Amino acid sequence: MGETIRVAAEYVAYVLEAMAGIVILIGALQAFSYYLIRAVPKRCRHTAMIRSRIKLGHALSLGLEFLIGADILKTALTPTWESLGILAGIIGLRTILNYFLMRELAHGEHAIEEHGGTVE
Repeated sequence: MGETIRVAAEYVAYVLEAMAGIVILIGALQAFSYYLIRAVPKRCRHTAMIRSRIKLGHALSLGLEFLIGADILKTALTPTWESLGILAGIIGLRTILNYFLMRELAHGEHAIEEHGGTVE
């Protein structure tokens, strides 16, 4: 029974990693297409860039959360002090990245709201 749970947890971790990749890929494609549609034919390129970055940032943030979940699951399968230390470092780095990413997104959203939906 224990081996079955371990194998299932490994597959779940791989699925979470794949989901992170898919979320990031879809977010990048959406941000890119949004920028192309809004910025190329129109004058408000700066607004399109900020909104595209916001879209991509949200996808990156969600992808990071999936990756953290996968790392936690992998470490739970083989909990050694070394793997726990590595996990703590990974989670710390990803949390710091996510914090600054969300701060940047809030700044971009605030800039757009201040200018009535357009930033020139």
